[in-house]
Amino acid sequence: MTASREFLAGLPKAELHVHHVGSASPRIVAELAARHPGSPVPADPAELAEYFQFTDFAKFIEVYLSVVELIKTPEDVRLLTYEVAREMAAQNLRYAELTCTPYTSVVRGIAPEAYCEAIEDARVAAEKELGITLRWIFDISGEDGVPGADETLRIATKIRPEGLVGFGLGGPEIGVPRPQFQPHFEAALAAGLHSVPHAGETTGPETIWDAVRVLKAERIGHGTSAMQDPALVDYLGEHRIPLEVSPTSNIATRAVASYDEHPLRAMVNAGLVVTINSDDPPMFGTNLTNEYAVAARLLELDEAGVAELAKTAVRVSFAEDSVKHALLQEIDAYVAG
Repeated sequence: MTASREFLAGLPKAELHVHHVGSASPRIVAELAARHPGSPVPADPAELAEYFQFTDFAKFIEVYLSVVELIKTPEDVRLLTYEVAREMAAQNLRYAELTCTPYTSVVRGIAPEAYCEAIEDARVAAEKELGITLRWIFDISGEDGVPGADETLRIATKIRPEGLVGFGLGGPEIGVPRPQFQPHFEAALAAGLHSVPHAGETTGPETIWDAVRVLKAERIGHGTSAMQDPALVDYLGEHRIPLEVSPTSNIATRAVASYDEHPLRAMVNAGLVVTINSDDPPMFGTNLTNEYAVAARLLELDEAGVAELAKTAVRVSFAEDSVKHALLQEIDAYVAG
């Protein structure tokens, strides 16, 4: 029998692919919009549901960046970060690697040092007050090209907040060749950060090949098109490179036409390592608990199967061993009842 919604809600969870700004719920966005009148983003939470409707990936990026425009001060950054952590903790998330794009805030006038201080202040408070451990992945936004990548790398390696564990690449894939960012990823890896680029979400397998061969990806964000290339499937399986799968996101951005056509089951049947994630949850009308429900249905998982999926996310995370051990034990205790 497929795991119940109640079981999924109470399951201790980790999330590896979730965006900082993209996690701003209508409640948080409304508060930011009220702070900064005159934005095209509605301050009414009910109207936001309609605002967060996308016809394609390009429209999603447009809406996403309009929310970025609401984050004008370090105090806004701190508010966003802590309130996102609060909503994660309410879903029994114990650990999350939050993908942050500092460049988009820095070009809007927030000093990088103040940005890092704000997220760190929220991280420390969230762990103490909410019981959730946050870590950061700083990502290059593809549309900002090499200049954005240069500054993102500088912030990641020269300022480097304590919670930073990874270096990523997000934004549009079409028209944004991955090899141009090879020097940035090489420098980030040399500095001890992990490589976690998005790839194969709105493009084909060749983007994933670039991610693993050129950017030395240790996990792949999305990887939706991987199943189109048997040689790539073999490579990902042999090297145990996990895919960060976000089913509802793929439907919302039209990367996949329907849940029935989603490649998640094919990925699992091929023996690939997959984790379940929410990506930009409020913007897609979802959360991590819901994504686990989708996965449970698509994969026909019972409680033990879902728990194993949750444990995979912990194992392939960049958390310290002590954090992994504690969370794995907590999941086992929860299943045992």
